[in-house]
Amino acid sequence: MARLQILELPEGTGDDRPPFVLVIDQYEPVEATPSRLFRHQDMAEQIGARAVLVFEETIDIPANDLTLSHVQEAADANVVRLRVEPDLDGFTEKVMAEVAKAQAETIDALRQARL
Repeated sequence: MARLQILELPEGTGDDRPPFVLVIDQYEPVEATPSRLFRHQDMAEQIGARAVLVFEETIDIPANDLTLSHVQEAADANVVRLRVEPDLDGFTEKVMAEVAKAQAETIDALRQARL
């Protein structure tokens, strides 16, 4: 099953909120169709991401791992690693509904263009 991660980007002047990239990994490829080719970019625009990166492999973003340590000496270091994973209940359904809506709007636009 595909995973979603956020890769925060450095803020630029005039950014209202921190820019980010949506990273989808462990993606199982499906047949490429014209509507699927633009789906990820449309999703990026809808959620405010700068881009969507899709990988079949597992991609670990080190910035998403939080390391807390109090180091007195290397041998006495206490390290706690936390991995924060978002609660995505209902996210797939929402994304798929938006994709279906975008596909329907595209089909309607193509039909109108043919008239």
